[in-house]
Amino acid sequence: MPLFAINKQNSVAAVEQTNFDAERDLQRLVEANLGALFSCRFVATEFPTGIQHGGRIDTLALSEDNNPVIIEYKKVASSELVTQSLYYLAWIHDHRGDFEVAARKALGPKVTVDWDEVRVICLAPSYNKFDIHAVQVMGTSIELWTYRLFSNQTLYIEEVQQKELVGGDSSGPVSGKNPVMVAAGKKAAMSRKTGTYTFEQHLKDRPASIKEILLGVPEYVLGLDAAIEQTPKKLYVAYRATQNIVCMEAQQKKVYLFLKLNPKRVPVERGFTRDVTKIGHYGTGDLEITLTSMKDLERAKPWIQQAYKAVGG
Repeated sequence: MPLFAINKQNSVAAVEQTNFDAERDLQRLVEANLGALFSCRFVATEFPTGIQHGGRIDTLALSEDNNPVIIEYKKVASSELVTQSLYYLAWIHDHRGDFEVAARKALGPKVTVDWDEVRVICLAPSYNKFDIHAVQVMGTSIELWTYRLFSNQTLYIEEVQQKELVGGDSSGPVSGKNPVMVAAGKKAAMSRKTGTYTFEQHLKDRPASIKEILLGVPEYVLGLDAAIEQTPKKLYVAYRATQNIVCMEAQQKKVYLFLKLNPKRVPVERGFTRDVTKIGHYGTGDLEITLTSMKDLERAKPWIQQAYKAVGG
């Protein structure tokens, strides 16, 4: 993707692409900026996998959802990156204790690790069609990301291969809802495989009015950007690009949204939005929005769009 600089005369000039002098330079940059790039916390670098495996994981981290994260880098296109990542993915599942010890050492003894999902991030300039197809077919937790470094010190990253999507029927039509909109909502409810949790579990046994909201939220959020993905957890559903944008928690009479916004920088409406910076809740995000109707969802859309922009959308 070309990048153009706009000068004072309102004309554009292409910015030249460059690359890191060494792969380790890319790794150091990412590790120093894990929060901004992938909303992760640093655990370890060049982590040894023992004598039997004889390898070193480039970067270990913990996601904002407390999931283990493996990051592997290549300065040039390489088919070894996917097979190497599969190797380390299998290793970490067999050595959970080693990861948890490293996480506690880096982040403190009270840190919790959620093993429902392990993220594996591959970062390289490009991938061949065989790598992309292999990840598609396997449906593993591997994310293929490309990067571009430009001569003006701009770094651009993009996910080129998302994990396998799964869908399913909800527990029936929502009464009084336009069938076309219901179908669109179901399409929006397509989700990544994450452990044993599905979007449909959050719909189960909810009143029709709440189901309508639960289908309406992904229909809107996923429509903001093709890069946004839906990740069902046990107690909430996360919507993320490089990091969570909004987390949705379903109740019997209301739906809570937790947005990645600073409540001190946006208007807070009493009874509708709330600062939960110091209040425990499921998912991530410091601004809570309470939805009890589709009208509330319409009111919430400007905040959702603002959160999307805030994380770099």
